[in-house]
Amino acid sequence: MKIISTKNNLQVLHEDNHIIVINKRVGDIVQGDKTGDKPLSDVVKEYIKDKYNKPGEVFLGVVHRLDRPTTGIVAFAKTSKALTRLNELFKNRQTQKTYWAIVKNKPEKPKDSLIHYLKRNEKNNSSKAHIKEVPDSKMAHLDYTVFKELNHYFALEVALHTGRHHQIRAQLAAIGCPIKGDLKYGFDRSNPDGGIHLHARELVFIHPVTKNELKITAPVPQEVLWNAL
Repeated sequence: MKIISTKNNLQVLHEDNHIIVINKRVGDIVQGDKTGDKPLSDVVKEYIKDKYNKPGEVFLGVVHRLDRPTTGIVAFAKTSKALTRLNELFKNRQTQKTYWAIVKNKPEKPKDSLIHYLKRNEKNNSSKAHIKEVPDSKMAHLDYTVFKELNHYFALEVALHTGRHHQIRAQLAAIGCPIKGDLKYGFDRSNPDGGIHLHARELVFIHPVTKNELKITAPVPQEVLWNAL
């Protein structure tokens, strides 16, 4: 059963005067799009407005995004100063992002560094991973480690070094390891909740204002395969 985040059930992983970090559920959309569904950014604004009894419009800056069927860490800025600085951190790759993925096939190597060139197809909202550079492609780099074998599936920890469209999904599919539930990238059936087994597990960065290192970990969804990790 799919549960959408609301101001009353929001999973807040970290909050201070400048930033708020949420554990996104399957189906939550980070920013408004053509579906017209209420985005997570609006839900977080409602949460802040209620919690602090704020009059008028609440400021909230979207720093990065997660695909709708993906779960895990999403950081938002509560002040314009934090937004500017967080945007710089993410743009300059001064963040460490770790994902967990559950895939169908065992990768050839227990750990590897993958470099592909991703070309985005706007029409069907997908990206294709190429071994060599092709026109209009962008270099994509990640490292993975197989950290657990499950019945019929394999759990991978992924360190992301670039932030391309559908990067992990496309790169893992390119090595013959589509993510569980990811029909778009070659998995044979969808998950009951419409999500995929890809979770933004950990985010490490220097706080934009206090300058302390923040290491945030998101609990996995309450689901059989995730619970087996």
